[in-house]
Amino acid sequence: QVQLVESGGGLVQAGGSLSVSCAASGRTFRRNTMGWFRQAPGKEREFVAAITWSGGSTYYADSVKGRFTISRDNAKNMVYLQMNSLKPEDTAVYYCAADRIFRGDPGLLSVSSRELYDYWGQGTQVTVSS
Repeated sequence: QVQLVESGGGLVQAGGSLSVSCAASGRTFRRNTMGWFRQAPGKEREFVAAITWSGGSTYYADSVKGRFTISRDNAKNMVYLQMNSLKPEDTAVYYCAADRIFRGDPGLLSVSSRELYDYWGQGTQVTVSS
């Protein structure tokens, strides 16, 4: 059974940093695109960042570019999201997602779409206070 489990969320002041992690189990995802999405109360789930199977390409939403960094450790089946210079508008539940199929580098349009991903974690809350 495939599972994605996020951890590392919490409460931080504006301007601070936080790192969230995603542990994958049940199969290896070293050849699959992994992504982070977030959902604030009353809003649609939105794309945050994605990383291709080799880590050779990373993609970011404009709202987090330059502040967030996605990375992965294929040996550990882990994906990370380092978040710096956090803002109150970054407050949301953060979800890890994995594509089931090997696609190489699908490009920004694909990796930013929820439809690409077959597996989702349960989410971890990130709250940024002003």
